[in-house]
Amino acid sequence: MSLPALSKLAEANRPEQFALLEHATERFTRSSAVTALLVRGSLARGTADRLSDVDFVVGVEDSQFEEFISVLDALVTTDLGGILPGWQDTIVGSMGGLGYVYLIGWSGHLQQLDLYVAPASAISRVQERTACQPIFTRDPAAVYEPDLGAARFVAETMAMPRSCEDLLIEALVVGYLIRKRITRGQEFIAYSEGFLFNTAAKNLIKTALAPTSTFYGWYQLKEEIGTTPIGRECLNHLMALISTPAIPTLASLTEGLDRVFAVANMVAPEAVDNLREAIDAFRYYLELP
Repeated sequence: MSLPALSKLAEANRPEQFALLEHATERFTRSSAVTALLVRGSLARGTADRLSDVDFVVGVEDSQFEEFISVLDALVTTDLGGILPGWQDTIVGSMGGLGYVYLIGWSGHLQQLDLYVAPASAISRVQERTACQPIFTRDPAAVYEPDLGAARFVAETMAMPRSCEDLLIEALVVGYLIRKRITRGQEFIAYSEGFLFNTAAKNLIKTALAPTSTFYGWYQLKEEIGTTPIGRECLNHLMALISTPAIPTLASLTEGLDRVFAVANMVAPEAVDNLREAIDAFRYYLELP
C-alpha cells in the first residue's frame, strides 16, 4: 500500500509517536470499511513534541459505521495496545461522527490516541471544519451518499446516558490530559480540564447513588446524595476535590485521582473490578503510588 502523504510527514517530522501513527494507519486500512484516514493536530502541522497525541479522523462506509464502532475498543486494545476502553470525547466539536480518546501503552510510555470516526458521507464536512491532512483514501473518485441509519446511530450514541464505568474511564483519561497540561505549563487548559475532572467525579457519584435524579448538573446534591452515610462520605470527597487549587498541580492531581478511586470503590465496585487491570496499567504509566 502506497501512502505518500504519510512518507512526507515522516520526512518533515519524526517524533516518537510517529511509529504509533504508522502502526495505527496500517491497522485501520486493513478494514475494507475504512474509506479515508486524515491526521489532525500537531503531527499534521509538523509541530509535535514528545507529549503530542496521535489525532486521526477515520472515514467509514455509512452502512458499516455502527458495526465498526462496535468493534473499535477491541481493535485498539488488541492491535494498538490500548489500556482502557475509549472515552467518548465530550470536548470535540460535532461534525457528524463520534470522537473517542484512547490511552495507549507504546514503547514504554503512555500515548494519547484521538479518533474522530465519521461516516464516509460526512468526511467532507469534517475537512471543512477542522485542519487535517489526508494520508489514505481508498477510492478518490467515490461519492458517498448519506445513510440515515448512520446519522441516527450517531445521535442515539451521543444521547445515551453514561454508566459508572464510562465515567470512571472519563476521570482517568481527563486525569492524563491534566498531567500533560501541567508538564507543558498550559495553565488555562489545565484549569478547564480540572473542572471536567471534578464533573466526572460528581457524575459518577450521582449516577451510582441518584440514577433517577431529575435535577441538572450540580443542583440538589446534598438533598439527593447526602441522606446516607456513604453519600455523605462521597460528598466529602467531592468537596475536597473542588476545594483544591483551581489550576491543578501534580500533587493535587494525584490526590484527586486517589479520591476518585476511593469514591468508585464505594459506589461502583463492579466498574472498578471490570477495569482492574486497566487501572493498574494507568497507575504504572503515570507512576502513581
